[in-house]
Amino acid sequence: MRQNDTPGEAPRFYSVAATARMLGTSEMTLYRAIKDGEFPALKIRGRVVVPARALEVMADKAVAESRAVDVAQWTIAESEVRHGHA
Repeated sequence: MRQNDTPGEAPRFYSVAATARMLGTSEMTLYRAIKDGEFPALKIRGRVVVPARALEVMADKAVAESRAVDVAQWTIAESEVRHGHA
């Protein structure tokens, strides 16, 4: 899966390595958060990618609310909303 098929077009997905660099954390920390259901990602066989949209939504929320967003809580809350548990 290529991450950016069209030059000039923003990627729809980022690798865990690229996401970790953007967030200033280690890949291992991010992999653990994904494994524990505390960070949104897609797993396709052995490949894990992070939707760019998820990062955008979290960043927008942090800016709109002028506060840090706890990604683990956000991920759990979003999952509950999507599955009708909220």
